[in-house]
Order: sequence, then C-alpha cells, then structure tokens
Amino acid sequence: MITVMGATGRTGSRICHTLLEAGVPVRALGRSAERLAPLAAAGAQIAVGEPNDAAFLSEAFRGVEAVYTLLAYGPDTEDYRRQQAAQGEAITQAIGHSGVRNVVFLSSVGAEVSSGTGPIISMHDQEQRLRAVPADVNILMLRAGALFENLYGALEIVRAYGCYSDAVAADVPVPMVASADVADAAARALLDRDWRGVQVRELLGQRDVSYAEATRLLGAAIGLPDLPYIQVSAEELTGALLQAGYTPSIAGCYAELAEAINSGRVRAQEQRSARNTTATSLEEFSQTWAASYAALG
Repeated sequence: MITVMGATGRTGSRICHTLLEAGVPVRALGRSAERLAPLAAAGAQIAVGEPNDAAFLSEAFRGVEAVYTLLAYGPDTEDYRRQQAAQGEAITQAIGHSGVRNVVFLSSVGAEVSSGTGPIISMHDQEQRLRAVPADVNILMLRAGALFENLYGALEIVRAYGCYSDAVAADVPVPMVASADVADAAARALLDRDWRGVQVRELLGQRDVSYAEATRLLGAAIGLPDLPYIQVSAEELTGALLQAGYTPSIAGCYAELAEAINSGRVRAQEQRSARNTTATSLEEFSQTWAASYAALG
C-alpha cells in the first residue's frame, strides 16, 4: 500500500488513480470525506484528517511501502510560514513514528535557497527537516518548475483587461511544467522506489518559457495572438492580490517570489536531460486553458 497526501488535489488525485490502475492499494488522505468519495469508489482506502496532525499522519503512514507528501495552502492562509511549518513538522514526526521507509516530497525549483523566495521558502525548510529524519529512510525531493496551472489565474485578468500582468519580468525564462507530468513522475517514483538515501530531482517541463511568450501562446489559443503581457511592480501585484481576497501573508509571498525570479535567485540547478524534461508543452496546455476561457462566457 502507498499513502498519498493531498489526494483530492491536482497531483494527488492523479497519483491515486495511476497507482490504483497499476493494481497498487492506495490510502488517500484529505480533509473532506465528500471530496475523497470518488477515490473511495475507485477502490482507495480513505482517511480524513488535518495535514498538521502528527498523530493522524503517523497512523496513515504506518504499514505502507511509501508515502507522497506535500505542503498545502490557499489564498486565505493567514500566516504562511507558521502554517507550513506546522504541516512540515507533523509530516516529519509521522515519518519517524510510523516506520515508513520511502518518502516522496513535492518541492520546488529554488528550494535550495534559504531566504527571499516567497512561498518556496517553506519547501526549503521542509527539505532541511527531511534531511534530519532517520538515515534508513529514503527521501526523494521532486523539485518542480512553475506549474502551468498557475496560469489559470490569468483567465479573469485577460477577460477584464485584455492583457495578462504579473511582477515577473517579461523576458525572464522560467521552467514551467504541467501538474499531470509532476504527478506522473511522482507515481513512477512511488512504484519503482529507485533511489536510496536523500536525492533531489528537478522537473522542468519541455523548455523554459518567459511570461511574454506564455501570454502570446495563451492569446493565440483564444484568437488574440497579440495579447500583451504587462509587468507590474511588486507593490502593484500585492495590491491586486489583496483586492482579489488574498491574505497579506500570501500576497507578500507572491510579490517576493517574482523578485526572486527576476534576480535569478530561483532557477533550475540541473542541466536539461531526459529525466527532468517532461512531456507536456505549453502549446498543449494553452488549448486546455482556452477551453476554460471559453467557459467563462
């Protein structure tokens, strides 16, 4: 059996279905029995609890061959660093108490940097915690590039203003990857368990893409090939996110992340290879994005 945290999320749900299709028993974790119900119907054992509850996680990790872990948050998170630390500490305690020997952690490109990286800092902190677990536990850090799905945040902006805007500089190349490809890499790792000790693997997408190029591709998919990308200041981004309902903690994280990307603090560490270059292109994703745009009406 394999335990999957965040089983109702984009990566977790796909991992669960992939494992079940491979004939592997799955214990799917989440906060809502209702949202976990489709996985139960597909054959997964479900467990409902909080990701910062070490006792709950210890029981969920006990007796399994491997676990998939991640740190969840939302735009309404009041104190990002504190909330992430609570989850991270619960996960590491559960690993120690449960006796599980194989752990995959969804991290991020840039997690090697110790400060000034916005939301990525929590993944740096968690990587450090995981490096301190018992030496007989095999830990795989999957450092993903920026998810294509983050671009769904552009839907309402494009419809309302006829452009896309962010604080990332227009021409800075960014490794971008589909969440499905991240999930598939994690599922393969959970099945193969082909690493020992602590290892890091990056997942970088088909190629690095600038925000200006991404905007052009999304625009072309909806018949607006000249859709402009407009860089705003970190302060302007923070203000827009606050107006959209994000907490100051999360808005500040995203503004700091943009500055980290612009300065080059957040960048891939590995040379591109068959292992870290994933299958889905932004051109393919733009068609899915365009369908969501059309659904706005």
